[in-house]
Amino acid sequence: MATTNIWQKFKALIPEGVRVVATITSNNGNGTSQAELRDGSVITIKGETTAVGQKVFVQDGEIKGTAPSLAQYEVEI
Repeated sequence: MATTNIWQKFKALIPEGVRVVATITSNNGNGTSQAELRDGSVITIKGETTAVGQKVFVQDGEIKGTAPSLAQYEVEI
């Protein structure tokens, strides 16, 4: 009889790592790009597939895809 671990099944539904949105500021020419996060900090990430000025999804230090340019709102509670 096979046993199933419900916790392992639940964890499989949640993606690993943190995904953030960043704006590409430059392509470095060595397979990496400079990107600016929403808080203004600059990071170096893997990938040069996106043009400067476009938004991307970054996960585990790597470009995972192009992000839409949507309005950003800040609400204080």
